[in-house]
Amino acid sequence: MAESDRARPALVRFGVAMERELLGRFDALLESRGFLNRSEALRDLVRRELDDDAWAKGGATVATITLVYDHHVRELSDRLTEIQHDYGDDIVSALHVHLDHHHCLEVIAARGEASTLKQLADRLIGTKGVLSGHVAAAVVPSAVTARARGGHGHG
Repeated sequence: MAESDRARPALVRFGVAMERELLGRFDALLESRGFLNRSEALRDLVRRELDDDAWAKGGATVATITLVYDHHVRELSDRLTEIQHDYGDDIVSALHVHLDHHHCLEVIAARGEASTLKQLADRLIGTKGVLSGHVAAAVVPSAVTARARGGHGHG
C-alpha cells in the first residue's frame, strides 16, 4: 500500500434531507465560496462546528489573536508585550505590522487549552488602546498533539 493511501481517511456516505428552499440557498452559498461540491461544504461546516465546540469546552486548540491598536497610546506596546510574556509557553509566534503612522496590526499565533488562550485573548483585546480584536480558533488534530509530545516533525 502506498504511503498516501495509508494517510487518506475512509469516507462514509450518508443521506441528508432538507427543505428545497434551504438546499437552494446552501447551493448558492457554496457556489459563491467556490466549493466544488456539497460534500466538501458539509465537511467544512462540520469542522467549523467542532472547532467552536472545542473552544467552548476548553479543549486543546490553536488560535490566532488579531489586534489593531494605536501605538501612540502611552505604554500600550509595553503592556501588550508584558501580557504576551505572561503566556510565553502558549504563544508560538507573533507578527507586528505598521499600518500607518499611528496604527499597528499584531497577529499572535498560540497553542494550548482554550481556557488559557481565552484568558490571553481577553487580556490583550481588553487592554486600553486596543481598537479592535478578534480570535480565530481551531481544534488541534490528534496527530499534531502526538507530534508535540514526541518532538517536531512534518510529513
